[in-house]
Amino acid sequence: MKSKKIVLFLAVVTTLLSLYYLSFTFIDYRVQQQAEKQAMDAQGRVDFDKSQAYLMKIWKKPVCNLLGTVYTYEEVKERSLKLGLDLQGGMQVTMEVMPVELVKRLAAYPTDSLFLEALQLAQHQREQGTTTSFGKLFVTAYKRLAPNGNLKDIFATTQVGTYTFSSENEIVKAIDQAIGKALDRSLTIIGARLDRFGATQTTMQKLPGSERIQIELPGVTHPERVKKLLEGVAQLRFWTVAEADVYGPQLEAVNNFLLDKEKATISATLPKALTEEEKTRRLPKASIIKKICKDTFPYRLAYAPEEMGQIDAILCSKAVKALLPKNISWMWDKKAITLGDGTKAVLLYAIQSSTTNQPLLEGDIITNATQSFAENGKPVVMIQMNQKGARVWKQITANHIGKRIAITLDDRVWTAPVVNQEIPNGASQISGDFTLEEAKDLASVLQTGALPVPLRVVEEAIMGPSLSKVAQNQGLMATAVGLGLVLLFMLIYYAKGGIIANVALLLNLLFMVAILAQLEATLTLPGIAGLVLTIGMSIDANVLIFERIREELAQKVSIKEAIQRGYTKSYGSIIDANITTFLAGAILYYLGQGPVRGFALILMLGIITSIFTSIFITRLIFSFFIDTHPTPHLTFSYPTLPRLFKNVQIDFIKNRYRFYLCSLLFIAIGGCCFYHYKGLTLGVDFAGGRSYTVHFCKPIDASLLKEGLSNRYKESVEVRTYGANNVMQITTSYLRDEDVAASDKKVRDTLVAVLKDLTQLEENNNLSTGNYFHITSSTRVGATVAHDVQKSAQKAILLAILGIFFYIKFRFSRRGFGLAAVVALVHDALAVIAGFCIARAFGFNYEINEVFLAAMLTVIGYSINDTVVIYDRIREKLANKAMDITPHIINDAIRETLSRTVITSFTTLLAIIVLFFFGGAALQGFSFALTLGVLFGTYSSICIAAPLLADFGRKFFATKQVTKQ
Repeated sequence: MKSKKIVLFLAVVTTLLSLYYLSFTFIDYRVQQQAEKQAMDAQGRVDFDKSQAYLMKIWKKPVCNLLGTVYTYEEVKERSLKLGLDLQGGMQVTMEVMPVELVKRLAAYPTDSLFLEALQLAQHQREQGTTTSFGKLFVTAYKRLAPNGNLKDIFATTQVGTYTFSSENEIVKAIDQAIGKALDRSLTIIGARLDRFGATQTTMQKLPGSERIQIELPGVTHPERVKKLLEGVAQLRFWTVAEADVYGPQLEAVNNFLLDKEKATISATLPKALTEEEKTRRLPKASIIKKICKDTFPYRLAYAPEEMGQIDAILCSKAVKALLPKNISWMWDKKAITLGDGTKAVLLYAIQSSTTNQPLLEGDIITNATQSFAENGKPVVMIQMNQKGARVWKQITANHIGKRIAITLDDRVWTAPVVNQEIPNGASQISGDFTLEEAKDLASVLQTGALPVPLRVVEEAIMGPSLSKVAQNQGLMATAVGLGLVLLFMLIYYAKGGIIANVALLLNLLFMVAILAQLEATLTLPGIAGLVLTIGMSIDANVLIFERIREELAQKVSIKEAIQRGYTKSYGSIIDANITTFLAGAILYYLGQGPVRGFALILMLGIITSIFTSIFITRLIFSFFIDTHPTPHLTFSYPTLPRLFKNVQIDFIKNRYRFYLCSLLFIAIGGCCFYHYKGLTLGVDFAGGRSYTVHFCKPIDASLLKEGLSNRYKESVEVRTYGANNVMQITTSYLRDEDVAASDKKVRDTLVAVLKDLTQLEENNNLSTGNYFHITSSTRVGATVAHDVQKSAQKAILLAILGIFFYIKFRFSRRGFGLAAVVALVHDALAVIAGFCIARAFGFNYEINEVFLAAMLTVIGYSINDTVVIYDRIREKLANKAMDITPHIINDAIRETLSRTVITSFTTLLAIIVLFFFGGAALQGFSFALTLGVLFGTYSSICIAAPLLADFGRKFFATKQVTKQ
């Protein structure tokens, strides 16, 4: 072997660096164990809030001394292997820019009716999942509504960056440029907010090809607080509160209108047999207007929180608007209060604006905001204004002595104090009924500034720490068992050669994990699946080499010569097989998101490291034995152990039509099941909706929950066991098109209410005592995102198949090879889908989601891996490129490679089956798809892809030389 010293140097350096990089991961694990110990009670339960608080406490403190350098926990965490949310708990949020308001700000005449209608049409098209830019959608919509209209007039006096609105193309460019800049600015502001919030190891990125931001927040235990922090535009404004001495009669008229409206609604629901006196007596108790706070809160009304939407609709009606001047608007208080009778209510303020609907002051004048405490000990926010703001504020407070000024954030009133005196220096205090967290968050958003454009949450996933801990343990178990079984098989089947292959496999695993840590990649549950899968697949190269060496040894050549020929003759097959699998991984990485990209990264990384260890490291070890021992005693089998598939005499070409028929029959049965069950069970990332994982204290009947939830939601509901009969995964499309926080609460509250009714259990976060159930994780995907994921899945599979077709065609110089390979790949994909449908008929209902997409692309890459090895052997048997491919050549190629094909599939199946039984419910669908894929991929390589070469005929394999003849 040439360049042995270089390979040895690289191997030693890589091993030492890997151990160094992974040492930070072990230190991090030790610190987290200490945190859990600090947060553990006498019964052994861990309070994750206390654990997180402990880690934040030592965040800046030294925790280790490594090679003479002291590292704080923050520095250790930066260098350690990062775990995904599914392995450590936390929250993932995908936010999307809402460009309508931004475009309105750009327009000189934003009230034009056709302009507004075009904006709504463009927004509607955008929500359908189109990849066209919003600027182009808007301009196209406007031209459709007003063919003779001129957008340049609407944007006549505005300019963005270097683009002016001088033509339609310039309008499109300017709008898209403004959206891009707003997205960049939003990313910066959100990052600053999260830093002040105290979030650690936050990951933020712009999703390619979209106007979305994806944020991962490991360890977060208060998701609702984080959502408010992220979604708040932070548009701080100061308004005059409409007082009784000016607008008293009009406000009283509005109040009476609301009372009459509500009394009429409630009267219609009361029994007709009641007398008028009984009806009058019941009305005050039944009315949704809990109390008119004339004395305590002059001309601020208070209503039940659940009726805010209904009140808003009434206030927007023409009848109410006619009662008030145009400069009066309505704003709700930031949260509900408790009235004297114990009922909850939200205050409604009448806000007076200028004739141009402008506030007294905007929040962009704030230069500093900090959380502090008032004299009574309550949390407040201290703000400092710039010179211009201080001057205007001085004038405003002088003119409003004895009056109220409402301080609003994103059109919610945070406080409305009475001005007692003029404030000269711009230093003011925002007080209210704040909690400490609310005061800190308000100071944070005011300090970092307002978002340039509204953002909405279109996708979110919340993973509880208890469930993620279970997933982490299951992932480690699956890796350990899978690794152990593969090592044992190689040791038994290849004797001393198996020992050398196992050394390479262990080094491969070490290198992979260390590189992941160094690249600051995130290890997720699908990533662990990728590790387990790589363990099984990385043996492939050594199996190819060892089978070749066995063939040479059977020809009675020396061990040195056999090893050299084995490596030389295997290089082509190894490279071809790994390139096709790498291609599938690259496509998955490019089009996938989140955990799926993590899986693709590990798959590609595993291919690179396995080639290095399986070829160069093993060759180096063999060279050492050959150089140091005149007659090295290296064995590749035990004499007492028979060689598998050595003398197989099956005529694969003769029986090919039987194979074709079996495949068609299986796919047809799957098609019937598909029709019977009306398709596959789509996960929320493909169909949109919400998914909850619920842990019960006792076994639960899934069909009972499905029936009860379907009746309440009036929508499609899927309920299935999730690893155990007391853990259920509940998926619903109810209100999936609504992305507002109110719909999230409504769906969850309905779920909790139904679970209480059906199970007679109470919701409780304590998972060890009492009759309880607990929602341990939740996921929400908007319809727009789901549509995008479906399109990405279709594109990924199509690109993978086309890419492999062109590579095979190029590599083997005959288009028949590429065509036969593609037919086999389509066969594998259909067979896997048919297998899922048939499994559903037997009660095994697995979801089709992004992880399933990862499995399908892996199947495509793995299946072509086997096919390429057979094709390489066929090419090797051809004396020249002009030779015909005969059935005899195809049969011999299949038989000679059969041992390698079956053994590599077997080792891969060992790892996948372990993943199915030990990887947990989250990976069962994934591992089931891989199991089917490996089985059908192996079958199709032997019985479909190779025999098809005999059916396509000479014209598909003609070379230029043959064509000339």
